[in-house]
Amino acid sequence: MDKWVEFIIAVVLAIFGASGFWTLILRLIDRRSAKTKLLIGLAYSWIVTLGEPIIRRGYITKDEYENLVKYLGEPYLEAKGNSYAKKIIEDCKKLPIK
Repeated sequence: MDKWVEFIIAVVLAIFGASGFWTLILRLIDRRSAKTKLLIGLAYSWIVTLGEPIIRRGYITKDEYENLVKYLGEPYLEAKGNSYAKKIIEDCKKLPIK
């Protein structure tokens, strides 16, 4: 039984010690961060596109509020998005709902 334990330990150490394994892990992490950046960029674009006319108009409808603040804005802020889109979200939250 001790030989099986030694064998399993050797296999596990070989896998974790292989540079290819860590290269694969790092690539998967990089892909996710690229996808996250892309989604943040798309959300930014939609928030600005939808939010600017609403702010100029001076009020927001319930549906617009849900779409802009709840479905785009909250996930955008949760994903660490900031800048001008964050200001638009905050300004839209202050508008009266009609």
